[in-house]
Amino acid sequence: MKYSDGGWLIKEGFEVKYAQHVYDIRTGADKLIMYLPYAYIANKGATLDGGLMTMELTTPHEDVVGVKLYNYKGIQKKTPNFEIVTKEITPIIDEAEDSYTFTAGNLAVKITKGENLSMTFLYKGKVMATSFSRSKAYVTDPEGKPHISEQLSLGVGEKIYGLGERFTNFVKNGQTVDIWNADGGTGTEQAYKNIPFYLSNQGYGVFVNSPDKVSFEVGSEKVSRVQFSVPGEELEYFFIAGDTLKEVLTNYTDLTGKPALPPAWSFGLWLSTSFLTDYDEATVNSFVEGMLERDIPLEVFHFDCLWMREYEWCNFTWDERTFPEPVAMLRRLKEKGLKICVWINPYIGQKSPLFDEGLAHGYFLKRANGDVWQWDKWQAGMAIVDFTNPEAVAWYTSKLKALLDMGVDCFKTDFGERIPTDAVYFDGSDPEKMHNYYAYLYNEVVFDLLKEVRGEGEAVLFARSASVGSQKFPVHWGGDSTSDYPSMAESLRAGLSFGLGGFGYWSHDISGFEAGADPDLYKRWTQFGLLSSHSRYHGSWQYKVPWLYGEEAVAVSREFTKLKLRLMPYLQSQSVATAASGVPMMRGMVLEFPEDVATHELDRQYMLGDALLVAPIFNTEGVGQFYVPETAGDWIDHLSGKVYPAGKWYTETYDYFHLPLLVRPNTILVEGGVDNQAEYDYGVDTTIHLYNLQAGVTATTTICNVAGEVVANLSAKLENGKLTLNNPDGVTGKVVINTAAGTVAAKLANGENVYEG
Repeated sequence: MKYSDGGWLIKEGFEVKYAQHVYDIRTGADKLIMYLPYAYIANKGATLDGGLMTMELTTPHEDVVGVKLYNYKGIQKKTPNFEIVTKEITPIIDEAEDSYTFTAGNLAVKITKGENLSMTFLYKGKVMATSFSRSKAYVTDPEGKPHISEQLSLGVGEKIYGLGERFTNFVKNGQTVDIWNADGGTGTEQAYKNIPFYLSNQGYGVFVNSPDKVSFEVGSEKVSRVQFSVPGEELEYFFIAGDTLKEVLTNYTDLTGKPALPPAWSFGLWLSTSFLTDYDEATVNSFVEGMLERDIPLEVFHFDCLWMREYEWCNFTWDERTFPEPVAMLRRLKEKGLKICVWINPYIGQKSPLFDEGLAHGYFLKRANGDVWQWDKWQAGMAIVDFTNPEAVAWYTSKLKALLDMGVDCFKTDFGERIPTDAVYFDGSDPEKMHNYYAYLYNEVVFDLLKEVRGEGEAVLFARSASVGSQKFPVHWGGDSTSDYPSMAESLRAGLSFGLGGFGYWSHDISGFEAGADPDLYKRWTQFGLLSSHSRYHGSWQYKVPWLYGEEAVAVSREFTKLKLRLMPYLQSQSVATAASGVPMMRGMVLEFPEDVATHELDRQYMLGDALLVAPIFNTEGVGQFYVPETAGDWIDHLSGKVYPAGKWYTETYDYFHLPLLVRPNTILVEGGVDNQAEYDYGVDTTIHLYNLQAGVTATTTICNVAGEVVANLSAKLENGKLTLNNPDGVTGKVVINTAAGTVAAKLANGENVYEG
């Protein structure tokens, strides 16, 4: 929310009162409370006829400080609120002649005494950010509605990232961002997944703890400030520090929840019917058989909306005109080794037989006069399931459980963004706060059912909407992209931005959703899609099976699907690390290499895990431009074996079977011996790639099984011209030693392996 008129004035219609100084404090065992009048209090008489802001400092975790600002405390507390995980941490509170200091682990907050209030965050003594004088404000807008606003400093060269899955520039400086979920496609400032958390390249993060419409001005109201505001009488934010950006992200997900570990099979290729295409069981069989005949391994088949009758979304009943024997059909598909996904949403069209059930029992959102809240967007007369009503949850999940009993394995949880703000909820939740929070509740309900029925570790969604904490319910995909290179690039930007909010797993519609892809785009997006954490062919009016785009598209799809499946030992170990840390599998270069300033604006390449650099091709000429970060040692392309000295930009041309896929030096990259399915024994018949080991450096890696358990540890070291690979857990296969001088194959034995020469 912008309320300034230049550097000195306030916009017409706004009233702004700034917290001026610390007048008094109270301390407790776990908090520091400070009273901040809106005018300087020089004498006791000045305390009359004036308000004050109260600030409370707390610490939910080490290296995290919570800051709560409020004007009137007596306002009724409205739900919902984000689930925050806290620990029993006792802060250290000190007072000096000119300041107070509140310390949580290595993070300290210093608040000045005197007329010009400032609050500085220091991590291990280093200044991270400051809230200067006239930063903490109580703002009344032209409609008379109150807001609390805060500003933190934006330093020279400082860049801000995150705030959800945003399709705008990767670096958020200069942008106005409203945290408000919207179904707006992938080409505007609107976003399906808005997260009020940002990361700074200076090594900290800020999380505004409100499901409301949080407004961020990132250097866009005052150029040297990040301003954020919320409607109402209270604002709470958490300042989060760490030794690295990855550690900051780990601390943030300690607070808001870790990503669940998705099943290993979910990393295989997903194929969809597409949205509005005509299809029946014969069509589905032709797709599945076509993939098998062409030796393109398929893991999941997805039925989109038209598995149900039109006008009846959702009725959760197979359309008997096209699927007369759904149980038998699903059984036949599963006999081919496939998992089954079906499309759902939280809306019930009036023509659906379920509408009358929900109407009779009060399972839908209502209007203030008691009517069911309905409109005609998406489905005629549709209603919205009220997930704050436990009976509605039980009713909705009973319909989904019937599908699971038929053989369905997972759900594409579409929609959940266009949630009204004039609705009445069963539990009295505030509809403004529920607009964003609904996405969390909807996906939680479905994910919890999958955990209950399929078991821990087998639950997975394909979700479009999200809010804070939704990372606990993977996987998310990027929404309705268009079939062109700009949309492919904006999808990647959004995915990298999304990952910086603690979301570990992300996907996108290979070759774009809207309109039709041509063979060139299909092949290039296939490369990108199969080097993403999760991979799905999906479209709107167009089938996305590869043979429709030419024989070369078939070969490209086969090549990169099999490559991904061979990489499953690496991907599974990275997935286990992601679930434990909150650091995404697909990550912006700045997250992995913050010390290399050349990475700070890169958004057309990414790290897949900590060892693989991927740079998709975004043009018809096949030209790739990419930057190789500063590291000790050269990088080597996994596909071509070409060596790339670190710290340089490269421009090269690639055919459809190649793109930059570079391996970080000092890496042990484990490839599996199976390339036709995602789940297998990752420690048998492997190829252990040793990539450009530097003298004196010990490289390590782990191998996890399909359940996510560590089953093997490998380490390697080059010293005095002798390379030693330790294989204590009996991994079988062969070794490939990749150096700047070339590649050498060697045998792998149990225990210590020594290679010389």
